[in-house]
Amino acid sequence: MEMRLLKMFCWVADSGSLAVAARKLHLTPSALSHGIKALETEVGCRLFERAGRRVLLNQAGEQLLEQVRAPLAALDAAGEALKKLGKWGKSRLRIGASASFCGHILPGVIRELRKSNPDLEFRVESGDTPELMDLVRSTRLDLAVGVAPPQQSGLEVRPLFRDELLFVLAPSHPWAAGLPITREELRKQPLILYRHSSFTARLTKEFFQDQDVAPNVMMEIGSIEAIKELVKLNLGVSILAPWTADRELSQGTLKMRPLGPRRLTRNWVTVSLAGRRLTLAEENFSKLCRRQSTGLRLDRRDVPSLRT
Repeated sequence: MEMRLLKMFCWVADSGSLAVAARKLHLTPSALSHGIKALETEVGCRLFERAGRRVLLNQAGEQLLEQVRAPLAALDAAGEALKKLGKWGKSRLRIGASASFCGHILPGVIRELRKSNPDLEFRVESGDTPELMDLVRSTRLDLAVGVAPPQQSGLEVRPLFRDELLFVLAPSHPWAAGLPITREELRKQPLILYRHSSFTARLTKEFFQDQDVAPNVMMEIGSIEAIKELVKLNLGVSILAPWTADRELSQGTLKMRPLGPRRLTRNWVTVSLAGRRLTLAEENFSKLCRRQSTGLRLDRRDVPSLRT
């Protein structure tokens, strides 16, 4: 059955008059009458009975109205929703990001984005980059923010900022004096690292492998905040970016120093499906992420001076 004819049928049923329904639909009564006759021919029975100038539903018409009203309303609602999505920048924004990004950068980005687009619907999911990329591939996320992955098919990667990973330690730790660290000290030092499934953990492992050092990983924790608290208790040393410990560095409850002469850096990126045009909201989100990153502690020049 044609949707056009069903809508005519509903208008006539609700108004009880061909003339009234015709005015609302901007049709002539004759055109509307022909439409109703075409629908009755298609279903094989009459749907209305005349009572003077009024047209009333018969039993077949009542049954048809009951069955088609809800689907037609749902289709109308779907059409309106699609019209809104068709306006570039008027939509939802589904973001995936690491917990550290969510805690330090994302709130400021969302606050600024809401100023220019107060009707934007936000959905945020935290996780490590590998799992977030899977959510992008399955279209459950629009954008993922994380450490640049190895080459990934079907995804487009756009740069945000670069940071450096440093040793983070308690102020009372011997390494806080800034003296050179021997390879033997590094092998014996208990390390508290982020969980091994992350790209950061892979970068750290490759960094030490290249130097022929097998570090003593005592704990793998899925929370940067928990890692910092364990380091404060001098239970081990960790490897973090300065911006994730900015408050503690300013308060002096944690210290940082470079891993050595060679730097270990990470590239932060946004990840989306390859070939898909970003919406206005997604473009603005990426720009604001880059802007927010300019005020972060990013490398060894931003941490308290140590003899290295």
